[in-house]
Amino acid sequence: MIGIVITFFYITGIVMAMHAALTTRTSTGAVAWTVSLVSMPFVAVPAYAVFGRNRFEGMLEAFEERADEIDRLLDEYGQDLAPWELPKSEVPSWQNAVYQLSDNAPVGGNAVELLVDGADTFDSILAGIAGAEHYVLFQFYMIHDDGLGNRVKNALVERARAGVQVIVLYDEVGSSGLPETYVQSLLTAGVEVSSFKPTQGWGNRFQLNFRNHRKMVVVDGKSAWIGGHNVGDEYLGLDPDFSPWRDTHVKIEGPAALQVQLAILSDWYWATRRIPDLNWTPAPGGEQTVMILPTAPTGQLERASLYFVAALNSAQERIWLSAPYFVPDEAVMKALVLAALRGVDVRIITTGKPDSLPVYLAAFHYIEKLRGLGIRFYAYTPGFLHEKVMLIDKRVASVGTHNFDNRSFRLNFEVAAIIVDEQFATEMAAMFERDFAHAEPIDPDTLAQRPLWWQLGVKLSRLASPVL
Repeated sequence: MIGIVITFFYITGIVMAMHAALTTRTSTGAVAWTVSLVSMPFVAVPAYAVFGRNRFEGMLEAFEERADEIDRLLDEYGQDLAPWELPKSEVPSWQNAVYQLSDNAPVGGNAVELLVDGADTFDSILAGIAGAEHYVLFQFYMIHDDGLGNRVKNALVERARAGVQVIVLYDEVGSSGLPETYVQSLLTAGVEVSSFKPTQGWGNRFQLNFRNHRKMVVVDGKSAWIGGHNVGDEYLGLDPDFSPWRDTHVKIEGPAALQVQLAILSDWYWATRRIPDLNWTPAPGGEQTVMILPTAPTGQLERASLYFVAALNSAQERIWLSAPYFVPDEAVMKALVLAALRGVDVRIITTGKPDSLPVYLAAFHYIEKLRGLGIRFYAYTPGFLHEKVMLIDKRVASVGTHNFDNRSFRLNFEVAAIIVDEQFATEMAAMFERDFAHAEPIDPDTLAQRPLWWQLGVKLSRLASPVL
């Protein structure tokens, strides 16, 4: 019996190694998986079953099932939004490249509000839900059954009972602790609810890749919210282990809300195969330019990584970046190096209070590699920093769900709002300055002086960076 088990693992390891060699996106990853699957299959085979797949192909096939209906919807959406799209001649070349990645053009006519931390964010979202007249689209990676989760549930139930269409979508793994009673109370009130799964079959039953990490809300096709918050009391700073919780969202009123709506519709269709009847007529809200960039592991192009490379390479004056995790890929590392070499003010702030020790330690490997270039690193020490924001020069800002790691670059469904507006950039710069003031500088030159166990942890964590 033992011999059969051993033979099974070795044969499975060889088959998986061939699959890894053919499909893994990077040569480093392909070599790592192939060698480990052949040499130590008892460890590598279960790991590959959970983390191995790196391209999500099912969604493209799903959209082909109702291609005619979807094409009509996209035609209507494109025609209605076209008058608000900026001409390509008025858009910097790097943003045109991002446009090609996302199929969303920069659109004018928006009003964007910066929402700093959980209280402001959820006060705004809950007020938006309370004012919904036709529908609410509510999508989060993580929803908890706690104080905030119940405030949200009650608000959604109230609107559903008032005759408003309410759709709730959450990630199957991110919200794995959500009890059935919570979901059932929504369903009983008439709310449409679904979880996002990477597949509906056995093929990827054990996969933990392809998580839907997006956090988006749309009300009546006119207002949208995007950012780093999930639904849970800790995001209000109520968890003493991580308080104060530092996070950022934005509220968008205007045509760009329809771009957020399209991203939610795409995920909802994958989860349910249903297409709700929604408003696709743009409603101007202000004068700011916004582009929504959804990224996903659904095609050949690594959209998230390419977006960051394009943005970083465009910078002439400053790159200010805030994210809880700093585990960049090689292309992004080179873009940061080039920016520093051409004199750009590069500042990166990460959390000083980790929720994941391997990811936290891995960051110091990359920080050390960038020493001597004038890049300034900060650790936010008052609490847990979870925001995902970026500021390029004096005009371009980004707020979204992307962490600065391989999982967000290649394996997750993510979304970002790119705001092109000097006034908003000034407001975000002031937010950054406050965060820098509350953070401690990290000196890369002192990392080699830390204890041996710490340095070993950094090196070992770095080896796992492709799946962090």
